[in-house]
Amino acid sequence: MLVTDCTRCGPQGLRAAVATAIDAGVDAVQVRDKNLPAKDLYELALLFRAMTRDRCALLVNDRLDVALAAAADGVHLPESGLPIAAAIRAAPPEFIVGRSVHSAEAAAIAQAEGASYVELGTIFETASKPGLSPAGLALVRSAAATLTLPCIAIGGVDAGNAGAVLAAGASGIAVVSAILQAADVAAAVGALRKALAGAVTPARA
Repeated sequence: MLVTDCTRCGPQGLRAAVATAIDAGVDAVQVRDKNLPAKDLYELALLFRAMTRDRCALLVNDRLDVALAAAADGVHLPESGLPIAAAIRAAPPEFIVGRSVHSAEAAAIAQAEGASYVELGTIFETASKPGLSPAGLALVRSAAATLTLPCIAIGGVDAGNAGAVLAAGASGIAVVSAILQAADVAAAVGALRKALAGAVTPARA
């Protein structure tokens, strides 16, 4: 999953980077910009909806209203965001409702409340959240051991450690800088996909 951040793009800019990443094979794009007014976020989501349609999933961070208005495939809720049940009630069938979590306990709660997946972080040190102590792979192991829904790891994940993240029990990864700040976005996506494909993943119940 590529998580967008207009402040962490290389010289190609956000639109071009996302387009290249989609062409290179990302499975999902999460539109995240907490500072944009609703109108601007909606227009950005519409742009990426046109780019992702029939190619990969499109999610909007936090703003369920924008996700629905832009015909996105789902919404990604912060840990302190809208209740999962409320989002499910307001959304159409098959709508994806993800939740950010920072502990195995929160992951279990999100699963019980009906989340489609959880995004677990912060796993490694990341420039996106300076000063935050990373939880490490132990958090992935403890959360994944109790989950039956997909567990997506975020925070400092790159091609060098993506395999270890999956080996710890994650179902996938979410990245920002590893793609958006790469000198060659297509090559970065390819390297991440290769690392994931080569990972030895544990059996899931």
